[in-house]
Amino acid sequence: MNYRINASQPFSPFWFTVEPQDTLAIRGNAALLNCSAHSDAATPARIEWKKDGTFMSLVSDERRRILPDGSLFFTHVVHSKHNKPDEGTYQCVATIDNLGSISSHTARLSVAGMPRFTSQPAPTSVHLGDSQVMACEINSDLVPFTRWEKDRQPLELSTRLVQLPSGALVISNASEADAGLYRCLVENVGSSKSSDEGQLQILPAPIGVISDAVFLVQPGPVTKVVGTSVLLPCVVTGYPAPHVRWMFGDKLLEESEGRVEILGGGSLQIFNLTEEDAGTYTCVADNSNATIETQTQLTVQVPPRFVKRPENIYAHESMDIVFECEVSGSPAPTVKWVKNGDAVIPSDYFKIIKEHNLQVLGLVKSDEGFYQCLAENDAGNIQSSAQLIILDHASPAGPTPSAPRDVVASLVSTRFIKLTWRQPAEPHGDELTYSVFYSQEGTSRERVVNTSRPGEMQVTIQNLMPDSKYRFRVVAHNSNGQGESSAALKVATQAEVQVPGPAPNLQAVPNTPTSVFLSWDKPVTGNGEILTYKLYYTDKSVGNEQDVDTDSLSYTLTGLKKNTEYSFRVVANNKHGPGVSTDDIVVRTLSDVPSGPPQNLTLEVQNSKSILLRWQPPPLNSQNGEITGYKIRYRKGSRRSEAAETTGGTQLNKLIDGLERGTEYSFRVSAMTVNGTGPATEWITAETFESDLDESRVPDQPSSLHVRPLVNSIVVSWTPPENQDIVVRGYTIGYGLGSPHAQTIKVDYKQRYYTIENLDHSSHYVITLKAFNNVGEGIPVYESAITRPQSDPDVDLYELFHPPYTPVPDPSPMMPPVGVQASVLSHDTIKVTWADNSLPKNQKITDNRYYTVRWKTNIPANTKVKMANTTSLSHMVIGLKPNTLYEFSVMVTKGRRTSTWSMTAQGTTFETIPSSAPKDVTVVSKENKPRTIIVNWQPPSEANGKITGYIIYYSTDVNAEVHDWVIEPVVGNRLTHQIQELTLDTTYYFKIQARNSKGMGPMSEAVHFRPVIYASPSNVPPKPGPSGKSGVGSNSENHILVIVIIISVGAFTIIVVVVGAFLCTRRTTSHQKKKRAASKSSNGSHKYKGNSKDLKPPDLWIHHERLELKPMDKSPDPNPVMTETPIPRTSQDITPADSGLESNPHLQQRRNSYRGHESEDNMSTLAGRRGMRPKMMMPFDAQPPQPVISAHPIHSLDNHHHHYHMGSLASPTRSYLYHQGSGHLRPHACATPISHLDRVDSTESVRNTPNSDPLPPATASSQASCPSEIMADLESSYHGSTTTEEEPSYSSNLPPHRSAHPHTHAHPLKSFAVPAIPPSSHPTYESPALPSTPLLAQTGPPTHPHVVKTASIGTLGRTRTPMAVTVNPVPLPQSYEPDELTEEMAHLEGLMKDLNAITTAP
Repeated sequence: MNYRINASQPFSPFWFTVEPQDTLAIRGNAALLNCSAHSDAATPARIEWKKDGTFMSLVSDERRRILPDGSLFFTHVVHSKHNKPDEGTYQCVATIDNLGSISSHTARLSVAGMPRFTSQPAPTSVHLGDSQVMACEINSDLVPFTRWEKDRQPLELSTRLVQLPSGALVISNASEADAGLYRCLVENVGSSKSSDEGQLQILPAPIGVISDAVFLVQPGPVTKVVGTSVLLPCVVTGYPAPHVRWMFGDKLLEESEGRVEILGGGSLQIFNLTEEDAGTYTCVADNSNATIETQTQLTVQVPPRFVKRPENIYAHESMDIVFECEVSGSPAPTVKWVKNGDAVIPSDYFKIIKEHNLQVLGLVKSDEGFYQCLAENDAGNIQSSAQLIILDHASPAGPTPSAPRDVVASLVSTRFIKLTWRQPAEPHGDELTYSVFYSQEGTSRERVVNTSRPGEMQVTIQNLMPDSKYRFRVVAHNSNGQGESSAALKVATQAEVQVPGPAPNLQAVPNTPTSVFLSWDKPVTGNGEILTYKLYYTDKSVGNEQDVDTDSLSYTLTGLKKNTEYSFRVVANNKHGPGVSTDDIVVRTLSDVPSGPPQNLTLEVQNSKSILLRWQPPPLNSQNGEITGYKIRYRKGSRRSEAAETTGGTQLNKLIDGLERGTEYSFRVSAMTVNGTGPATEWITAETFESDLDESRVPDQPSSLHVRPLVNSIVVSWTPPENQDIVVRGYTIGYGLGSPHAQTIKVDYKQRYYTIENLDHSSHYVITLKAFNNVGEGIPVYESAITRPQSDPDVDLYELFHPPYTPVPDPSPMMPPVGVQASVLSHDTIKVTWADNSLPKNQKITDNRYYTVRWKTNIPANTKVKMANTTSLSHMVIGLKPNTLYEFSVMVTKGRRTSTWSMTAQGTTFETIPSSAPKDVTVVSKENKPRTIIVNWQPPSEANGKITGYIIYYSTDVNAEVHDWVIEPVVGNRLTHQIQELTLDTTYYFKIQARNSKGMGPMSEAVHFRPVIYASPSNVPPKPGPSGKSGVGSNSENHILVIVIIISVGAFTIIVVVVGAFLCTRRTTSHQKKKRAASKSSNGSHKYKGNSKDLKPPDLWIHHERLELKPMDKSPDPNPVMTETPIPRTSQDITPADSGLESNPHLQQRRNSYRGHESEDNMSTLAGRRGMRPKMMMPFDAQPPQPVISAHPIHSLDNHHHHYHMGSLASPTRSYLYHQGSGHLRPHACATPISHLDRVDSTESVRNTPNSDPLPPATASSQASCPSEIMADLESSYHGSTTTEEEPSYSSNLPPHRSAHPHTHAHPLKSFAVPAIPPSSHPTYESPALPSTPLLAQTGPPTHPHVVKTASIGTLGRTRTPMAVTVNPVPLPQSYEPDELTEEMAHLEGLMKDLNAITTAP
């Protein structure tokens, strides 16, 4: 876009310098409302005034006029009970012609009423030192004009004499001087007025009399504006004089000079109010007799203020713009927009978005002007303006693009339309950008959407109205400017299903820890009667959404988890189906007391007077709320009296000290929430030491030190000092080359081994070990070791990385625990149990022993070991990884003795839903198939179980709801998937979700892909020539190729027929023919029964039949069943020709269905089928290229034109004609159309299961066949071939039929008519979009059943133009006479003439 932003059209400075303010006017007096505007325009702004939203007509008004500066002046204000023409809300409007208008904020003009006293001073008395109130209540607007007099003299107020907001006077701590006559006066409001006078008498202080404290004046709710002052009245009387104090919330309010003061009698005054001052105030008065209190609420209002003001905007016509306006205030201000002084009414093109912003859609020239944001609340109102200037497009600096071509709506929905187009014929530049202008039918406003990046030629227009007509046009832009517009395209959006809208006002309130009450309102757009509501709820900790139906507008959902977050949404249903869902709302159920005890409570005796307790929180599903603390109860021995201690909610240990020596104590721990205390653990006992260890001296020398050198490390193990009465805090290990002082390591006192790492191989190290405590280090013990050489064959590689984790036992070790078992409880919890043979038979622990449980995974890369202590014979290990094998072992410690580690136990945690999405998602287009894409991915990093499947989601809208995406399920062992039939030049988004036995994991991030057309010559379907000739192209080279192939095939056919005729004269008896009839695949996998050892090639009989080149027009089988079946290996795999055929109705039916004598044509084209991929099974071997006969199906589409595709044979497999009585192999084949081949393993072939649809009867114009007993190589057998009596079938699921019996009528080779290439009136075949290749099945007349096949001649790497051949089966006679051969040769000469005519035809 080229904006013309220059000095010729700058923004115009235009604002108010003075705006009117709220004014209290006096009836009959003059009044003034100020207003003045600033502008740089040549002519000054014209000021007008509005009263209560309507412009005032002041031309003939003598009492009100506008002053030169714009202010509104009232010469005298008129106000009476029934006529109040001047009181109201005023606003001034400034206008500059041809530019626009702005409005000021509003101001209230109030007229003071006549003073009316609702209460007046009355005679009263007060004791010395006490407080009293003189009443004087008047109109609230006149209180500021009220003053007091005493004895007709002005009364000076003080902290002791205070005038209340109502006008009343408080006299506190009364003295003799306060006696007199009091009255209040109203002045400066036109006429003054005074109240009655009241006599105040002073009484002496009472002696020996006690009276309760009583409120004379109590505070009421009050609202003030921030920055002003407030007086909260509180006047108390009583004897002795009550003491008054104020509370703010629950805190004592202290006086601060200049901010907070407590005036005489107890009233509270606060100056310069802030928002923080709002709240509850309590006046508390007490004396020796009683305490009384009263509360009030202070509300502090904040006038509106701008956080962000609207800014001036330049724009072009048809664009969309947004004026931003952000305001704050208390209460929250309301915002309205004004354009040139008139209120903006929201419509389809003027919208309020994001609370307060104004969006203008599809700008037109008349939208220019000043836009104002007006914010108002109870504390005030403000305004701010911004100017919109609509620019004309700059004149192009050079040639601009022509109109974009071929604008089409590629995707039409209810609320969006996707447009695509082609580049202009004359772009005049490379990187073009485009603008799409659109308008709804019947409106003049045109909107525009721009492409997001140069060169992009598609746009999706969002937020359209359903079932509405729109007009679209596209304009291209180059560096010079905007080009020509395309012709208008009219498109109508789809009608929206009349489903209900969202249910408004959805609310959820937790009732109990396990239930939530939900309510909602009826949808505004119900579109008919609402039948039911479906309430969806999701446990946020799990993520599985559930639902329940109801027909009311509320529901109480029970059976929920305690203290758990749930999300809720509601969908209304009518007769059309489910409607629009509400937004999710999230609510947490109420907390409750814990339902489970803390876990893994352990006791560690520290010394003779203290025991350390450790524990873990209750399981998450048992906490039922935030744990606020733990309660520890303990008792001595078997006494019933208990002591208790508490801890904070995050503290998981507690040292209980002050205990008695050598005494057994029992402990139990329970968790607490705000709701109460949960169940406690079982009692666990421990006994304090009889005497404390000695720490007045250093420890003795460790009793032993052992070293075990490896290549780069040394394993050090030791036993503690023999004198175990001295405290050992830890051990110090020193080591170095030749000296033990190079490196120092300190380990815990429980440690009994250490591996010194990162040492040099073949090096001499000295190691020292010392025990230490708080006094110092003890006597060292020394050892030396030489690390092993680098290539030491004796080093155990496992030990290099996994040093043994068994400490050297001390002189009197304990027996390790036995019977360790690991019981899997969940996906992250395993309970480990064991037995201790050193305990009594009842396995009750009565001493201070404790157990250490260690665990680790069996993953080699993660050998980190974790440990935990417990004083029971079980331990709950939590926080484990799902679907992971763990190993556990246990050791026992009693006092200063420990055991070795127990035997290990294993446990695999349960599966849970995947916690991460599939990764490395990629999308690529399949080669030569632009509408087919391949999605690849890797399993999720955190599968948490065996992946049983994946779901691929794809959509053209990345922001669509999940249920609107198309899904493709994939089995779990696949990491790739093909998706077909996508729309070209459309961006698709893909997500993948993994599934295991527990459910669905999260979705991957969306990956986008856009299928495009590849201009590959091999992928372009052939086009029919102008004369209807079929071929692969229309150029001269393809014509020549067709001619050459036709000549070659014709000549080859003649030679074969001549040779065959000659050989047939040498045929022997019928018995010899039957004996030698056999068939065999090129790799020898098929044999005839009764001749299993005879591996020679089969005899292939040639019937001299009438051959005609005729067009073929048959649809493929509509639903072929394609399976891959091993080729039979033994003679038993093939049933003899007529073995049991007549007695087996199933086989008889199968044969008839293939012959199709009474069938009808029920076949459909391939275009409607998906997922069928018939394969041509061609073996690969080391044989040299040989002539091949291979059968191929013919593709079919709906255009009824033949196209013969050139295809190369994928296999060098040989196929022969083996003439009877000859010892030579004679290659023979017939040329037919071929199609693309899929290469497959040589041990597989394709079979066709008979379909329930009968085959069509043959017609004279749709026959094509090789001689019926020329067999294709079995391993390249074609799918769906028709088997007749003259031809055995070698598909593995069909028995071969008996061969034809010779007949004595009809001459072979009678007619070799070779017609011209089929004219355009005959159908041609095109390759369908999908790679499936169904067979063109044909049948013959009932009297002459024959086979219809398509075959190709060729060798590996060659291609030949296919030719259709129709074969009418004719039986062979026993012999031929020379005259008959002469006659047949004449026919051959005729055939050659026909071929010459074809090749020379223009």
